[in-house]
Amino acid sequence: MARRRIWKWSRLLGLTLLLLVLLVFGVATLGLRASLPQYEGQRVLPGLSAGVELSRDEHGYLSVEAASRADAARALGFAHAQERFFQMDLLRRNAAGELSALVGAKALALDKSRRLHRFRSRAEAALVALPAAHRELLQAYAEGVNAGLAALASRPPEYWLLRQSPKPWQPGDSLLVVLSMYLDLQASQGRDDLAMQALHELVGPDWYAFLTQHSADWQATLDGSQAQPLPVPDALWPEVLRRAKTAGLGPVDAGDADGSHRDRGSNNFAVAGSLSSDGGGAAIVADDMHLGLRVPGTWFKASLSWRDGAGQLRRVAGVTLPGTPAVVAGSNGRIAWGFTNSTADWADVVKLRLSADGQRYLGPKGEQPLKRHVERIELADGSSVEHEVRETEWGPVLDAPFAQYALRWVAHAPEGLNMRTLDLESADSAEQALRLARGAGMPAQNLVVGDAQGRIGWTLIAAIPKRRLDSLDLPQDWSDGRQGWVGWLSPDDPAWPTVLQPADGRLWTANARVVGGAALALIGDGGYDLGARGQQIRDGLLARQRFDEAALHEIQLDHRALFLQRWRRLLLDEVLTPDFVRQHGLAEYREAIERSADAAAPEAVGYRLLRAWRERVLERLFAPLAAQLETRQLKLQDLKLATETPGWALLKSRRADALPSGTASWPALLQQAVLDSREALLKTTPDGRIASLSWGEQNRAAIRHPLSSALPAWLAAWLDMPDTPLAGDRHMPRVQLRVHGQSQRMVVAPGREAQGILAVPGGQSGHPLSPYYRADHEAWLRADPMPFLPGPAVQTLRLDAAPTTR
Repeated sequence: MARRRIWKWSRLLGLTLLLLVLLVFGVATLGLRASLPQYEGQRVLPGLSAGVELSRDEHGYLSVEAASRADAARALGFAHAQERFFQMDLLRRNAAGELSALVGAKALALDKSRRLHRFRSRAEAALVALPAAHRELLQAYAEGVNAGLAALASRPPEYWLLRQSPKPWQPGDSLLVVLSMYLDLQASQGRDDLAMQALHELVGPDWYAFLTQHSADWQATLDGSQAQPLPVPDALWPEVLRRAKTAGLGPVDAGDADGSHRDRGSNNFAVAGSLSSDGGGAAIVADDMHLGLRVPGTWFKASLSWRDGAGQLRRVAGVTLPGTPAVVAGSNGRIAWGFTNSTADWADVVKLRLSADGQRYLGPKGEQPLKRHVERIELADGSSVEHEVRETEWGPVLDAPFAQYALRWVAHAPEGLNMRTLDLESADSAEQALRLARGAGMPAQNLVVGDAQGRIGWTLIAAIPKRRLDSLDLPQDWSDGRQGWVGWLSPDDPAWPTVLQPADGRLWTANARVVGGAALALIGDGGYDLGARGQQIRDGLLARQRFDEAALHEIQLDHRALFLQRWRRLLLDEVLTPDFVRQHGLAEYREAIERSADAAAPEAVGYRLLRAWRERVLERLFAPLAAQLETRQLKLQDLKLATETPGWALLKSRRADALPSGTASWPALLQQAVLDSREALLKTTPDGRIASLSWGEQNRAAIRHPLSSALPAWLAAWLDMPDTPLAGDRHMPRVQLRVHGQSQRMVVAPGREAQGILAVPGGQSGHPLSPYYRADHEAWLRADPMPFLPGPAVQTLRLDAAPTTR
């Protein structure tokens, strides 16, 4: 009887708990559903001059049909807010140093580092200086964002998790989003110059020049300039490096021993209409911007149409950046354009001559007081922290331990922040687009453009400072006025780097050096990619005489490991000798290198082994230098160099004095790197077998929602994209790593958009219950040629202008 009562009460308790769980789940689901975007029906959007139609195809690709560009911006803001407000909020807060108010003290250190730039005040000042037309567009966009946010029946789900409420969008916040991209694309913020100074002090001028030389093996400039190799100096390898204790060696899959963090940029390339498959049509432009991969993705696909002031119908389609009203890369039917990061030098470090008390500095007009700004950083719990920023006439004083230096950066100048990229939407020719690009205030990019008449061109879309400096790579003393920035390059200046209608009808950029001579002296070196990727793209273009969209898409997906083949030959011919293979049981290892090291394919074991061996060799060579830099609170990755170039030269020279301490010989170093890298990799496998070491096992996607790491695993898996094995790697066109890679793939000919290609990872929406949350992801993984233009509408929302009152 007692057992029955216990069982009865246990069952009742279990049912009660189940009902409570279902109730909580139901309430949570209803709350989530209440925050879904409105995809269909009709509603009033105040501020419109006429009705706007928002339609979406089966993948959520947005079409905006509006009467004016301002109406299109207002409607786009409405859609961005409904689909992506949390992403937009993170971008503005990242630039402004306001993340702590959203997520708490864990972001305080990051916020303090951001406040150095005082970007909110700079954005507000830049907004006032914009042309009236651009200010009005940002105002319309902001009002559309706030209307879209208010139209949600419940706040976006991330704010429920954080127990916060979203803050209204301001017109200046769109400029903060641009500044957030500065932080992403020009991330060194002076540490590169400081590291180069440390290197110069450590090794002296001869070895400094050798170590920092541009690669003569991997280059594909647009102007045909060639870097000549510098031989290994006659002087001994610097003693400070020969006797230095090495830094601890990291995981062999880490991938930063060669400075490869710098070559994860983007690709863009174009062919003239004379090379198109129809022999005389429009030019074809390809663009795949490589960025951090997250949920939702960086880009939001949109097609906008409106009538301009003359009544002419305008259409532009491509990718937008939520938080701004512009189509960043795409086609307007007359031109198509795309970007890659320029990787030139857009910041300089100023050596300060400070007073004894550190309160004043010497400038060209004598001793000046440091300006002090107290930044109040709000925290999520309602408390606040004060943080002081000190500034000179050139820019802010760097944080400790570099407080004797100031930073001069394009991002701090009014010239570096405007919305002139909007003008590309209405350009009618490649030549006009190149003119419009000059002086546009945004993170400096390689602009490649093609037009409907078949012409192609390249230039830097940027504000370019004119500098009078002894060195662009080392901190300089500007106190006497002899050195410094002396204005901005005029858009009409013939020195502006530009290529229009190249003779062979081909253009390409991939974050490597694109020019030499006076043009390179003007823009400098911000840590260029080695150039192997650009060379592989160039050679792919030169291998064909006729192109269509599919041919350029094929180049985007090229993951052949051409860069690694000289390392493969070295490993097979000189390192894996029969005696060494037999002594250490390396037969399976050697066979994998022979069989599958030619491409970064998910199933390739040999590629992963070869890659890890090269990483270990370079890490061992440069560990003493890394250790020395770490004593100065700098890193090897801060340097403007890729260790491949000097590392390969040292390997070929076999200089005994350059061997790391404790290494008997160069063959011993290379063979020990085999054993060490193999052992480290085998420890990552459950069965300890070489066959389990496929590249795809290492290169699994980690495309995650910003909050998923704080959630239970089952819930995080619901928010994140699957951890699919990925093809591609650095140093090849298909750059693809776990958290970084092709954030979009676009191929399009202006006027022939129906044959174009546009694919993005993840989906259009940031809401996990939206049908568009993962809508594009499988196609992106499979490298399907998704259409450039939206398909037939499956959902339509009519936005009406508010009725006028008499």
